[in-house]
Amino acid sequence: MKAWRRFKESYFFHSFLHDPVAMGSFCVLVVLLFAAFAAPVIAPHNPYDPTTIDIMDSKTPPVWVEGGNSSFLLGADDQGRDILSTMLYGMRVSVIIGFWATLLQAAIGILFGLLAGYLGGRIDSLLMRLADVQLSFSTYMVAIFLGAIFQTAFGMANYETFAVPFLITVIGLAEWPKYARTVRASVLAEKKKEYVEAARIIGLGPTRIMWRHILPNTLTPVLVISTLQVANCIMSEAALSFLGLGMPPTRPSLGSLIKAGFEFFLSGQWWITLFPGLLLVVLIVAINLFGDWLRDFFNPKLYKG
Repeated sequence: MKAWRRFKESYFFHSFLHDPVAMGSFCVLVVLLFAAFAAPVIAPHNPYDPTTIDIMDSKTPPVWVEGGNSSFLLGADDQGRDILSTMLYGMRVSVIIGFWATLLQAAIGILFGLLAGYLGGRIDSLLMRLADVQLSFSTYMVAIFLGAIFQTAFGMANYETFAVPFLITVIGLAEWPKYARTVRASVLAEKKKEYVEAARIIGLGPTRIMWRHILPNTLTPVLVISTLQVANCIMSEAALSFLGLGMPPTRPSLGSLIKAGFEFFLSGQWWITLFPGLLLVVLIVAINLFGDWLRDFFNPKLYKG
């Protein structure tokens, strides 16, 4: 209770309550995340249950369009699945991939950034050159390369089972240099401060100084980057799925739903692509607006609230 009271009295909470963009984007984000993870409870249908899917319902228009059905508020896709239900389940998959991919790239980037910034010398040069090499390859190139290896080793039949951890690994391995460079820059500034020198004088080892003293003081930019990177990872997953390198049609994500309906868009079945696309845009915009506010708040040169 004391921690909650201190939080309510903090300048951070006060600034948040008095910023309509931060409040609005956060509320939208909370609603979307609740809808995504409560999908098994609130979704009208279960798109993973083939017994509830009838191919005769394929391409049913939204309820307000002529020929619509009250059982499908936003219409049905080409497989007869309820669009609203697949959007909720698909958003959950996209958010899970975005969160865990961000966590993976943060873990790798923080480790490499700490080692490079604190140890310096050849280790710094090696890790930063490795980051430069990684940045020269796009996420999609890494996905194509690792996807070919995975499908050769395990076969296409097993891809559906391992699609989520595969995409988490691909996106995480492709974008860790952003964290590494940011953490390295913070460590270079922190290790020159007096508290680090005092820790050395009393005999603390490099490992303890890095993890117990320097790392906590570098987490503010990491928090800001992580908020924005979740949106980037969700977009990467959607792009990979749209290109056919992401989630299979049987396990919908927002990207795979957009891809599934894209070929029907000009033939009149616009709802199959439009509604998942709009949901993806709203989700990304909400995350980015909230992340931008965090970035501005933690940067005193930018924040004017």
